[in-house]
Amino acid sequence: MDLRQLASLAAVADHRSFSAAARALHTVQSNVSSHVANLERELGVSLVDRATGDLTEEGRLVVARARRVQVELDAVVADLAAHAGRLTGRVRLGMIGTVGAWVLPLLIPVTAEAHPGVHLVIVDATTTSLLPQVVAGTLDAAVVNLPVTDPDLVALPLFEEDRVVLAPPGHPLARRAQGRIRLADLAQHPLLLEPPGTAFRDDLDAAASRVGVELVALAEVDGMRALAALAQEGFGAAVLPATAAPMQPPEGWRRIEITGLGPRTVGLVTSRRTRPSAPARAVTDGVRSLLAAEAPGRPGLRVLDPGPVASEAAT
Repeated sequence: MDLRQLASLAAVADHRSFSAAARALHTVQSNVSSHVANLERELGVSLVDRATGDLTEEGRLVVARARRVQVELDAVVADLAAHAGRLTGRVRLGMIGTVGAWVLPLLIPVTAEAHPGVHLVIVDATTTSLLPQVVAGTLDAAVVNLPVTDPDLVALPLFEEDRVVLAPPGHPLARRAQGRIRLADLAQHPLLLEPPGTAFRDDLDAAASRVGVELVALAEVDGMRALAALAQEGFGAAVLPATAAPMQPPEGWRRIEITGLGPRTVGLVTSRRTRPSAPARAVTDGVRSLLAAEAPGRPGLRVLDPGPVASEAAT
């Protein structure tokens, strides 16, 4: 078993065919086919269904290990460069869209200036999509909703944010004299909500159940940024995390606090199986420092203190 065989199998997994895998690896199809066939003979199992291009169950097990091997090899190179005083390498950071919308415009230039040798790759997705990528090693870290329950992940709380209602002009909620509303009163209005099964919606439903009411959905939208966009286009009132609602809504719009409802917690997750590379540690330290400086100025956000920012990025 060698690294070329593992890389070929992983490329087939990513691109669903031997020819596409060969293009991605800048080689010819016969080389990829040969590497995968040799690996199958050595392991004594079929790894790829030649009819569909899909991996077999055994193939998926091997690829999961192969990705972690590649992550460790990349980290070796990056850590040795950092030890020599050169912080270089690729860092793949996942981030939920509501946080990325305001954090990334700050993080990207700060990272480029502080660590010009670091190539930052951002993956914008939901928490449920990002967590498996961190476990698999295709992401170095991710900023997601907490809590997480996967034993292969380590979670570091970053901040908590209130949940608010964004109501468009003319909506009954926008005509309220007060800037707060009880969950029981909110249940009297159809709302734009995430669907059941998402952490944000399940928390809302649990809180509503505790006070003996049930929220009414005007529409259910899987994706917080899409939900916020619909609300801001005036399609209805929506329950959003504080970061997804404008800090200063346009004239006629109302941003309303919900009393009796706990905040959403956002945190940074990494793999328990591997130690992040020096560039990855530098980027995650940058995220923590940026939030500590910027989040207090945003309404509805409170920075959580999980401990001092690491100072080992270049060691």
